[in-house]
This record gives sequence, C-alpha cells and structure tokens, in this order.
Amino acid sequence: MELFDLYDEDRQLLGKTIVRGDKCPEDTCRLVVHICIFNKKGEMLIQQRHSSKKSWPNAWDITLGGCVQAGETSKVAAYRELSEELGIEHDFSNERAFMTINFDNGFDDFYFIEKELDASSVKFPDQEVQAVKWATEEEILKLIQEKNFIGYYPSFISALFEMRARRGVHK
Repeated sequence: MELFDLYDEDRQLLGKTIVRGDKCPEDTCRLVVHICIFNKKGEMLIQQRHSSKKSWPNAWDITLGGCVQAGETSKVAAYRELSEELGIEHDFSNERAFMTINFDNGFDDFYFIEKELDASSVKFPDQEVQAVKWATEEEILKLIQEKNFIGYYPSFISALFEMRARRGVHK
C-alpha cells in the first residue's frame, strides 16, 4: 500500500496522507515527479509503458514519472523512480526541479538531465516499462498524432525540447 503526503495550495505539508488510488480531498494536493533525459544530439529518452499498466498501457511517454511517496522529497522520489523504473542511478543532491507545473490537486516537478547512454542497456527492474528508445521532438509529435504516446499537448512537448538547455524564460 503506497501512501502520499498531502499539501496545501502553497505546497506546505499538511501532516496527512492518502492511499494510492484515492482522490485528494478538496483543497489538498499531492506531488508528482517527471524526469526528461536528453542526449547531446537533443533526443529524449522515451519509455513504453508496460502492457499491464491500468492507465495508458503500451503507450510511449517521456523518460519517466511517478508519485512522491509519504516522507519523500521531490529529489528523493526522482532518484527512486529513475532507479526503480529504468535501473539508472543519478545523484539529484545538486539538482533542482527544472520547472513545476500545477494541475488539479497537485504539483508536477520536472527534472531535466543530459546523459549519454545506450538505450539497449537500460533495464526495467519493476516491470512498469517494457521498452525505451531515443526520440526527436518530431518523432514524439508523430507518436502523439498517431495516439501512440500519452496525450500531452504537442506544444508542451515542443516546450520541453526548447527549454532543455535553458533555465528561466529570458535569453
């Protein structure tokens, strides 16, 4: 049974938890992390969700995402998710979420990492992922159009690629 901490709209811990699958009570939020791994060629490592997943089975997705468990920080959850889902170790101690996107009842922290790795060497320890590959922005947008990728807005995917090497909104 997984537990998630609850936060207020200002991202202050409330000292309350919910069980995975339960809806957040009104006026509470939960925390999610996403990691986008890019290589020097500007491609993103994308993952194909396992066929046994309840939501979006077999769909392609950005490198990874997952819920922050009770007692974890965003950085700790990012490390755990990357290790559990893809068997990749990365030190997040000097990382900061690249951006946070608010959604109904939650906060979504996005981490961007540049890493060179052979996609064929990536392991899937917890069976949540069935494949990974490097993809260009255009390839991901085509997968979205074909309904083979999680239903992100195409403009959001383009923004991830545009912002991958820059912090902030000014040149």
